[in-house]
Amino acid sequence: MSKPFSIPDQYNAAADLVDRNVAEGRGDKPAILCEERSLTYRDVQALANRVGNALRGSGVGMEQRVMLLLPDVPEFIAAFFGAVKIGAVPIPANTLLKAPDYEYMLNDSRARVLIAHHTLWPEVAKVRDRLRFLREVVLVGGDAQGARRFEAWAGAASPELEPAPTGKDDAVFLAYTSGTTGFPKGAVHLHHDMAFSGEHFARRTLGFTAEDRIYSAPKLFFTYGLGNSMYLPFYAGATVVLQPAWPKPDVVYETIQRTRPTVFFGVPTLYAALLAVPDADKTYDLSCLRLCHSGGEPLPPAIFEGWKARFGLEIYDGIGSTEAVHIFISNRPGDVRVGSSGRPVLGYEARVTDDQGRELPAGEIGNLMLKGDSVAACYWNKHEQSKRTFQGEWLFTGDKYSKDAEGYFWFAGRANDMLKVSGIWVSPAEVEAALIAHPAVLEAAVVGNPDEHGLIKPKAFVVLKPGHDGGGGLEAEMKAFVKERIAPYKYPRWITFVPELPKTATGKIQRFKLRQ
Repeated sequence: MSKPFSIPDQYNAAADLVDRNVAEGRGDKPAILCEERSLTYRDVQALANRVGNALRGSGVGMEQRVMLLLPDVPEFIAAFFGAVKIGAVPIPANTLLKAPDYEYMLNDSRARVLIAHHTLWPEVAKVRDRLRFLREVVLVGGDAQGARRFEAWAGAASPELEPAPTGKDDAVFLAYTSGTTGFPKGAVHLHHDMAFSGEHFARRTLGFTAEDRIYSAPKLFFTYGLGNSMYLPFYAGATVVLQPAWPKPDVVYETIQRTRPTVFFGVPTLYAALLAVPDADKTYDLSCLRLCHSGGEPLPPAIFEGWKARFGLEIYDGIGSTEAVHIFISNRPGDVRVGSSGRPVLGYEARVTDDQGRELPAGEIGNLMLKGDSVAACYWNKHEQSKRTFQGEWLFTGDKYSKDAEGYFWFAGRANDMLKVSGIWVSPAEVEAALIAHPAVLEAAVVGNPDEHGLIKPKAFVVLKPGHDGGGGLEAEMKAFVKERIAPYKYPRWITFVPELPKTATGKIQRFKLRQ
């Protein structure tokens, strides 16, 4: 039996995740592989220390915010840990946003320093004169008027730094939600959250060791990617593969072929795109992988089966959230229920309740509630929304789920995505999974649409695989195909073929745009 997990009251996450690896003899081990660059744990420690000292020199103190607007490069990880080590609070920012989004987040968080890649700075520069709290801009890889160059700024600072005397319950980073509707909310995470996820998800659920090499297609700015590419591997003393380029199928396959990771993280949309590459299993060698994981959206069974048939690998699907820091329910090696999100990760409790908070019996759809010690403390400056989401020890996830008699959890949709058809709840995810099983379908999204009587019925938006054009009675064929696989009243009354689906930068389908 493993010993109970505990964290001391005085605790600094950077000291644990970086300095501990050096102290335990991994100083010369590769920590980060990024294109032609290789950084050891000692290299990361020295660069993080320089950033921490440079931030102090720029007037950043404990609890003050520092925004990171960077692609997946070593400077992101070093800047994150450098800020954490001095007790400051880094904020990973989505690299695909526009000027008004950055204006909102920088003013909302009151970040004092922005560390950005020079190619991303022009979008922020558009609103520079409206950023009321920003005192300094530091650019990686380039120059701009009024900004400092990261290489000189950090290079002039000392590589020695003692960790600030933070406590395990001090704020460690601010994670803005992906903002599927309206402006995002900043979830305030604490110093102990990353280690809790590292112990319970990475080590005890997926079996991470120091021998692993981890590659995540989801980017560092996304909380799923932040865990995959930074604190989960660092917790285990493993090696991280960073790929700055956007994860198109050819980039992903070539990165795996070149760097030989043992663990790969993706999202369902990417797995579908990878499977759509002709003869990929003959062109690329994925034998290095021992484990594939998926998050962000539910993994359709057809993608699981296709991946296993093509590469001999299972994909372990799970659910996490920005508010929970990472994955809290997951399938895992030796325990897979295809189509489900799996069972709760050790250290977490989950239950399905009605709107009055009463736990529902097996098979009934209700609200997914979560309890675990990596859940955020609150939303930054959002008191009313915090009260609705963080309910005592329990997190209201906003997801609709059912739990079967064996304890596996089944996704039904987001609370505002569920459809009531003929008086019965219908899960868009179930209809989408049935559509995706059709050989012509690459992606599908289902929303509610009023019929001629004003009654809500399912409507599907479908992206076809190459070689299909939607003609020749394909719509009728797909409707019949769905009726054969799920209850007939759930079939989509309308099917619209589209070139692509609207998504957030993290790959989640924006169904509210389809409803509009």
